[in-house]
Amino acid sequence: MKQILFAAAVGLAAIAATPAHADLNVFACEPEWGALATEIGGDHVDVYNATVGGQDPHQVQARPSLISRARTANVAVCTGAELEVAWLPLIAQQSGNRRIVAGQPGLFEATSAVRLLERPASVDRSQGDLHAGGNPHIQTDPRNMIPVSRAMAQRFAQLDAANAQTYQTRQADFERRWNAALTRWQQRAAPLRGVSIAVQHHSWPYMLNWLGMTEVVALEPRPGVPASAGYLAQVLQTLNTRPVRFVIRAAYEDPRSGDFINQRAHVPAVTLPFTIGGTPGATNLFTLYDDTITRLLAGLGQ
Repeated sequence: MKQILFAAAVGLAAIAATPAHADLNVFACEPEWGALATEIGGDHVDVYNATVGGQDPHQVQARPSLISRARTANVAVCTGAELEVAWLPLIAQQSGNRRIVAGQPGLFEATSAVRLLERPASVDRSQGDLHAGGNPHIQTDPRNMIPVSRAMAQRFAQLDAANAQTYQTRQADFERRWNAALTRWQQRAAPLRGVSIAVQHHSWPYMLNWLGMTEVVALEPRPGVPASAGYLAQVLQTLNTRPVRFVIRAAYEDPRSGDFINQRAHVPAVTLPFTIGGTPGATNLFTLYDDTITRLLAGLGQ
């Protein structure tokens, strides 16, 4: 009898420990959107991040684990603007989940909520890895999180009307805390205004616009095209006439071009997280920007 009672108690404890069923299964293409989905959805969402910090979001393998999680997703929250064009449509197709294909409410693209920069007049392969709709890396400017969070809350409410008020309430609370953080970040980053820098890849126009920094040259001849020795020699000539304080690169990028410039022009490289998990200090959505500013200021010797 004691054994029966003990087994029953264990069974009840296991049931109590089982997490509540989420109302929305969220397939997040990048960690920043997974974190934002958690801010908006709380316990009502179960978030799976398809990529991790330190991984190039342009190039993702359609692994069976990704396809399996995409199969059960109610919504995919992604960057859009063709950032995931090489892998997300394939994963959606192989999963058989029609809810998350283009044109369906189950595909949420963050770039649809903001004005994109660097929209090209025309696109062809000779220009490198250009995005027809504009530069997709909107997460590098934290101000973009406000309109994206509003749009995400509205989409979650559309997909899960029973919890619509919760999503709107959580978004309002997030926006209040985010605005306070924006004020703090902009005060800390004041010394960066007017600073000239080089970039390894054209990933940073939104951040540079936010902080008032100036891009002098990129270490790629065209977006996504690796630099040759001849091109890096041209970069060195440019830096002789237009000096920069440092080179910015994302944590996932090959450091060799930046190291070449550092060795010959004594221009240090600053590695930025780019997304949550890209560096040890970027552990969540708020510390992503804390760590970014800390690293930029360190590039100035502060």
